[in-house]
Amino acid sequence: MEVGAKHWSGRERRGILRWWHNSQKPESRHRGVLTAEGQLRTQIVLASLSYEDLVCFRDIRPDAPHHYLVVPVEHMQNCKTLKTEHIPIVKRMMEVGKAVLQRNNFSDLNDVRMGFHWPPFCSISHLHLHVLAPASQLGFLSRLLYRINSYWFITAEQLIERLQTENAAS
Repeated sequence: MEVGAKHWSGRERRGILRWWHNSQKPESRHRGVLTAEGQLRTQIVLASLSYEDLVCFRDIRPDAPHHYLVVPVEHMQNCKTLKTEHIPIVKRMMEVGKAVLQRNNFSDLNDVRMGFHWPPFCSISHLHLHVLAPASQLGFLSRLLYRINSYWFITAEQLIERLQTENAAS
């Protein structure tokens, strides 16, 4: 997997690398190297699953027993900048999130919250899907932080609906 340095600023690249570095758990392995040309060559394998277009790793500050981030390799600033043509990417991110949960022995997909922080409430300017399970075990602050129908968080389904509506309106 290669990502050219022109896609990520130095700050964003350091943030993503910090996420990957700090997400090391016994069930995840990380191999990555920054080449002399400034390109990031990395492979994330989480519970023996690898993805060419997406990476998935544990959040460094988990808000649920299962809290993963699904990140596209290609730089996308945030969910607000997405267009209708990005719907398949969002759906693929959801599929990867579900697959990782199942691979980590979580099977109740009705008790999952998947979504994005809505700008300006983003900690890093690179699109990332939060996958939280079980949603019923979110603490008080986490329920606020990942609250459905809030100004700062949008579920993946709501985002897809919004992108489809934008397409119908234009």
